[in-house]
Amino acid sequence: MISRRMLVLTGFALAAAVPALAKEPVTWDEAAFDAAKTAGKPILLEIHAVWCPTCKAQTPILGELTSELKYADLQVFKIDFDTQKDLLKKLNVRMQSTLIVYKQGAEVGRSVGDTNRDSIAELLSKTI
Repeated sequence: MISRRMLVLTGFALAAAVPALAKEPVTWDEAAFDAAKTAGKPILLEIHAVWCPTCKAQTPILGELTSELKYADLQVFKIDFDTQKDLLKKLNVRMQSTLIVYKQGAEVGRSVGDTNRDSIAELLSKTI
């Protein structure tokens, strides 16, 4: 017979064993981006450079925030600052660590060099 205590303890064990899954960014794909925009999905563009300390500070914050259930539909695209210069020009991006968000196919916000969890969360909330 399963006691109430066993059930509660089992629930805690299962919750601890299944960590929240962060939304893994995908490498830039123009066709996928266009499809997501056309479908009206929430989108985050993360302009990243491997050598950038600000980008490194943003990564765990973005991982934590995008793992929240409210961002389950968020499409995250990572753009390499060093190798995708034509795309950066098209997006009017001048610096690495730029975050751009879209809602219903339109840009609704961007930030540059932000490592504050609360302001990044506020930016992401514009997508929903």
